[in-house]
Amino acid sequence: MIDEIVLEMQRVAHKEANPTGQEILLLSLADLRRIASAHSLSPREAELIALDNRILPLRYQRNLGTVGWEGQSKLLRATVAIVGAGGLGGWVVEGLARMGVGKLVVIDVDVVEENNLNRQLLATEETLGQSKADLAVARAAQVNAATEVVAHHVWADASNFADLLASAQVAVDALDTLPARLELQDAAARLGIPLVHGAIAGYVGQVMTIYPQDAGLHALYGRGDVPMRGIETQWGNPAATPMMVAAWQIHEVVKLITGRGETLRNRMLLFDAESGTVDSLQIGGDTTSLS
Repeated sequence: MIDEIVLEMQRVAHKEANPTGQEILLLSLADLRRIASAHSLSPREAELIALDNRILPLRYQRNLGTVGWEGQSKLLRATVAIVGAGGLGGWVVEGLARMGVGKLVVIDVDVVEENNLNRQLLATEETLGQSKADLAVARAAQVNAATEVVAHHVWADASNFADLLASAQVAVDALDTLPARLELQDAAARLGIPLVHGAIAGYVGQVMTIYPQDAGLHALYGRGDVPMRGIETQWGNPAATPMMVAAWQIHEVVKLITGRGETLRNRMLLFDAESGTVDSLQIGGDTTSLS
């Protein structure tokens, strides 16, 4: 059965030389859909068969130089949990679906409000009042049918993080309150999975990847009581800052899954778009310093 499918894919795929001069087989979305339907395969199953036999779905052609064949296959087999589907989370869903991550678990209890319209991908005048988690499902389906999105309409906290994140290889912090972020980091640590943290305030953003054994946010805020929100209540949340931070979070997730590139472990990148600067705050061991 698989051999038959592969032969059909090879027959309809077209050859194209990559920048190194090596010929690769490219399979169009239309042909992939037709073959998947004919053999009762899901889009993801069909794409995995293609990738495992060095036939590249055309949609991933511009990914190949960055993640490689093995990396694209790892992405398609991966599950990522995104906690929050607002300013950061919506863009993270978008980017990971376009990269070809196979399953996204999106956790958000909120609906779209008017104050979301300036910066959130899933917020439009037509989606006001609708569930952000459901909108993430619909948006990913428009972008990539091979990406499955599971929506959880719940308030996520220490009581349910373990269940919500159980299937994930990586978790993404797209929350907007500090206590919840710390609870999420602790839950990810207990599950033994890395957490990609991101936060914004005005023109400023921050990103850090936290492994289970790392101090992470606790190195900055300790383990006692912390304020609910930070300086973003004064500086606001403009349109572009969530895009900037989410883009880095997407890259961190891709690096974690594919094993290619150096993650932001024990260092927090601090972006200031107003001054045009990027700093690195070293967070690890007994030291925290700006470099």
